[in-house]
Amino acid sequence: MRKRKENILVRLLGLFFHPIRQNSAFFLFMFLLGTICTFAVVPDRPKAHAYPLWWAELFADVYLLCVLLSILPKVVRKWVKRIFYVIAYGAAIADVFCFSKFDSTLTPTMMLLVGETNGREAAEFLSTFLSPSIIFGRTGWVLLLLLVHVVWSIFWWRKTKPSHSYRYREYHRPAGPQLTPEADRVMKVVMGLACAAFFGYCVWQTWPNKQAMSRLMSYDRIGDVEHELTKPDKANLYLPVYRLAFSLYANRLTSTQVDTIIEREDHVDVDSCSFKSANIVLIFGESYNKSHAQLYGYDKPTTPRQLERAKNGEIYPFTDVVAPWNLTSFVFKHLFSLYCVGDSGEWSDYPLFPEVFRKAGYHVTFLTNQFLPQAKEAVYDFSGGFFLNNPELSKAMFDTRNDKLSYFDEGLLNDYDRLKGENTDHNLIIFHLKGQHVDYRTRCPKSKMKFKPADYDRPKLNASELQRLAWYDNSLLYNDSIVDQIIRRFEQQEAIVFYVPDHGEQVYDNDVHFICRNHASEINAHMARYEYEIPFWVYMSPSYKEAHPDVVWQVEQAQHKPFMTDALAHMLVYLGGIHTKSYRRELNLLSIKYDEARKRILKDKTDYDVVIKGEMGK
Repeated sequence: MRKRKENILVRLLGLFFHPIRQNSAFFLFMFLLGTICTFAVVPDRPKAHAYPLWWAELFADVYLLCVLLSILPKVVRKWVKRIFYVIAYGAAIADVFCFSKFDSTLTPTMMLLVGETNGREAAEFLSTFLSPSIIFGRTGWVLLLLLVHVVWSIFWWRKTKPSHSYRYREYHRPAGPQLTPEADRVMKVVMGLACAAFFGYCVWQTWPNKQAMSRLMSYDRIGDVEHELTKPDKANLYLPVYRLAFSLYANRLTSTQVDTIIEREDHVDVDSCSFKSANIVLIFGESYNKSHAQLYGYDKPTTPRQLERAKNGEIYPFTDVVAPWNLTSFVFKHLFSLYCVGDSGEWSDYPLFPEVFRKAGYHVTFLTNQFLPQAKEAVYDFSGGFFLNNPELSKAMFDTRNDKLSYFDEGLLNDYDRLKGENTDHNLIIFHLKGQHVDYRTRCPKSKMKFKPADYDRPKLNASELQRLAWYDNSLLYNDSIVDQIIRRFEQQEAIVFYVPDHGEQVYDNDVHFICRNHASEINAHMARYEYEIPFWVYMSPSYKEAHPDVVWQVEQAQHKPFMTDALAHMLVYLGGIHTKSYRRELNLLSIKYDEARKRILKDKTDYDVVIKGEMGK
């Protein structure tokens, strides 16, 4: 009985090693492929490193695949392996190739571009980028492993080629020493215990990342996916097959919303249009901390041109404006759609205001320095610009667009000067600046930097923090020069110009050692003030003021009213003189029917005014 129990135990322990033993080649080559891909996409820069737990998660992943293969019938298992080899090697080659050529692994934008590429464009791409040099680069590592795998498979197939002849059976017996039954039992026990223990350890170590991956791939909106990727415990998609799966998943989410908008194209209603404003100009900024604007009382001259125009009565600064989100993609969907926070449905269920303007007869120009498809595009840019870059939607919204990005925002000025000949008598012109997006140091030419760390009396900040603070303020000063140049292009026309950034930005405010944006679920007063409060101003040219004294009076009356930028489209429709059922005057800041009591809900959950009043009451 005891021996029988021992045999059962040996068999049970042997089961843990059986998946690897039965699929040894699969396990070996897939583990090697994962290892190569992990290190092939590590950037060549200081402190760059691979995902720390790659070895543990890779072992667990490949081991689980072997378990699944071991329970399949032999014939099915053979074909499943072949299919997986094609997917794994194909994804690896594409991923490492993209990293080598574009300094980026597979992204949703790359998959989008692939889907929009025809045969001729694909051939041109391959002829441009495929060269013998890739064999000697990182992609060559994957190709070398593939070659070894193919050679080994051919050799193994010939060695194990089945034959029923007596001669084959007689002379092709396994060579070399054979394990005794007792040694075989010991090996099964040892290897079984080792596999069970190591697999359990790997799962325990990497389970949080697997949970994060599950969350990432469970959302119904691409914006929620982007928000998930802002969390500290975000998923690490450490393998090409995971990055490929995520890219396909993200494109599926965006295509759903694009399809919804396209379906509504024929239902965009415009009853009539009086063309109230000949030229409406929108300047969308990026990551603008209102408390760092000289226009709003900052002690450094970051906006001297805007301040001068405000003193001359040319610019009208609004004092109580907030953004609905602190993520560009969410804000842009709210800015472009006539949807407002609290409405039923989603933003994609409502008309996009450029589409309304174009259908009304306005010539619509969109000049962006951020939302153009490029291989090395981050998820937040992909999420924010997918509906603007869809060919059908872009054609429905815009008559004129730029087709390339510039390193600095002054490139948009050149784009406008090149394309302004396409303007008509009635124009909606949208500038989307890069502003202070992400890397402040690269948002202002070195020759135009004025502020230095020594200019700040902030003893609680260290040297590197003071440097980043100076870079940020320099980017604001440069931004001031760009928006002033845009205004100059419309001074002699009948034009009204709006400046509105997507959201704010924390920049060591109140000596808090934090920069950028905090994506915690709870919004406190500090976050609300610095990440959601934004500068917002209106410029009206002399001829516009003369032609529209009513608008001048309305702007003056509205300067201190509470406003959230999700309702901006309704004010624009009013200024365009467009009559549509989608317009709601209670959301138009310039209307006498404007609802000042409307709640300004941040991030779909927090009442801005309640949070700020709570701070004031303390």
